[in-house]
Amino acid sequence: MPERSVPAEPERSVPAEHPERQRIAAYGVCVDAQGNLLLARASSSLSIQGRWFLPGGGVDHGEHPADAVRREIEEESGLTVELGPLLDVLSDVRILPDATNLHTVRIIYRVASWSGTLRAEQAGTTDAIGWFAKSELGALPLARYVVEVVEKFL
Repeated sequence: MPERSVPAEPERSVPAEHPERQRIAAYGVCVDAQGNLLLARASSSLSIQGRWFLPGGGVDHGEHPADAVRREIEEESGLTVELGPLLDVLSDVRILPDATNLHTVRIIYRVASWSGTLRAEQAGTTDAIGWFAKSELGALPLARYVVEVVEKFL
């Protein structure tokens, strides 16, 4: 039997001194009857402090992304949501302040309906929640992926 050769390891585009991490997250596009978009603001516990993003967040090990977005929206806003269709899957890579090379896969759902009273998260990864008209979004410091979602779906 002929000997098999082992393929060479592919070249890496990021220097080895940057540890790599992958994050899977799920977010909801929640638009009210007036066309306002629900956004959450990152608290000081996150590297994107002060930026506004879609409510949602990390998918726990073994958790279905739809369950994660429902859980995260409830934590960040107090709202209980019913999801509509999957809208998109986004992928981005950035270097964090601690030099970690973070690859995030973002699963974006439409929120079909919700109930409850809007309230901000206490002592969590967000510190504010609110409804914003599309005309107001340009004045807000938005997370980069939010701009892409707004352009595609609002």
